[in-house]
Amino acid sequence: MATSASPPIAEPQTPPLPAHTISPGYRRYLFTLLLCVSTLNYLDRQIINILVEPIRHELQLADWQLGLLTGLSFALFYSVLGLPIARLADRSNRPVIIGVALLVWSGFTVVCGMAQSFVQLLLARIGVGCGEAGGGPPGQSLISDYTTPQNRASALAFYSLGSPIGALLGLGMGAVLADQFGWRVAFYIAGIPGILLGLLMLVTVKEPRNAQPAATRPRATVREAWEELRGKRTFWWICAAGAATSVATYGQGAFWGSFFLRNYGADIEAMGWAMGPLAVVGISLGLVKGLAGIVGAVAGGMITDRLVRRDLRGYCTVPAIALMLASPTFVLVMFAPGFVSGVALLILPVFFSTLIFGPSFAAVQTLVQPQTRATAAAILLFILTLTGLGFGPLLIGGLSDLFGRSMGSGEGLRWAMLMTAPANLVAGLFFWIGRRTLVAELQIEQPAQVS
Repeated sequence: MATSASPPIAEPQTPPLPAHTISPGYRRYLFTLLLCVSTLNYLDRQIINILVEPIRHELQLADWQLGLLTGLSFALFYSVLGLPIARLADRSNRPVIIGVALLVWSGFTVVCGMAQSFVQLLLARIGVGCGEAGGGPPGQSLISDYTTPQNRASALAFYSLGSPIGALLGLGMGAVLADQFGWRVAFYIAGIPGILLGLLMLVTVKEPRNAQPAATRPRATVREAWEELRGKRTFWWICAAGAATSVATYGQGAFWGSFFLRNYGADIEAMGWAMGPLAVVGISLGLVKGLAGIVGAVAGGMITDRLVRRDLRGYCTVPAIALMLASPTFVLVMFAPGFVSGVALLILPVFFSTLIFGPSFAAVQTLVQPQTRATAAAILLFILTLTGLGFGPLLIGGLSDLFGRSMGSGEGLRWAMLMTAPANLVAGLFFWIGRRTLVAELQIEQPAQVS
């Protein structure tokens, strides 16, 4: 009978960074600041999702145009620019890149509120996507330099809390502001904090590589980075899984507000709440996606870090099981009898979907050399953003317009969203397949087998 201890992970060979000897206080400050950057990244990206109905009515847009505004216009430039920016981040000053990117996307968020036509809003959303391309990969790379493989999932899960917190603030705050002052004011107020935070990032955060002798700083050419990533089968299975689940997550996320307003509008009105329907839906979605997402992200990181001490395949096991559970629970939401029950049931797919943040990002960051981390993160984000955010909302919007001709706008949107339900099952299967090669590709020392 074979028995084994938990094999140690051999971190890729590179000179030690001074990040490992910095004070705990500075590390906490850095991680908190990066969490704030991540939060604004998702807030400015998602706030348009709760504003689509008032935008649609004022600018007289079709659902396919809403899908383009919430998805492809942002995702195409975010994805394409993310790769060269990540290569720059692997070789130069990451805090400066993050700070400048934050100033750019926050400025264009303000410009969104000034748009007077579909084309103007489209161009402003492209600007937001261009700026946000410099946020995620450099941030993940910095955090990975300050952590070990044994606590990396929890650290990256903490960073990933920006997604649910950004959803909570973007949906809730955006809905209340739009209800009281109009959708343009919501964009104005969303963009201001990022300008201030970008300046703080530029002034207070230092690049840890700068403390090393130039000759010892880890570098990799584009060819070397590609050669390393090309041979990592697990990395590509994770990318495929990310593409599948992001079609569902981003596509559905763009239309949750419209779904509840169109199908449960009378139910919301009958409640007699003091707030308008948009504010009710926005606050409800923000609380559910924010709080359930926070719990899911933290739980996913903690469960994975505990599991990988015994079984390194936990990096893929946790997201595989979580996504297989997310798909059927999403179907329950679509057929909820009322608004309250629908929002309550939404807790389940949101929780399961956010369990994957920590383990999937940690797996990618641990699979590669430090000098390739930002590039690896950018490729993953390129694939899941272009496929999911780029085509998910556009797919659902197009199907909604098609189905709506015979079913009505509410029912047509319901069945359009249901078409994406199998995507999470496919993603879970891809993560499960990735378990087969993960251990070997982490470059671990295999324990001796005892008969």
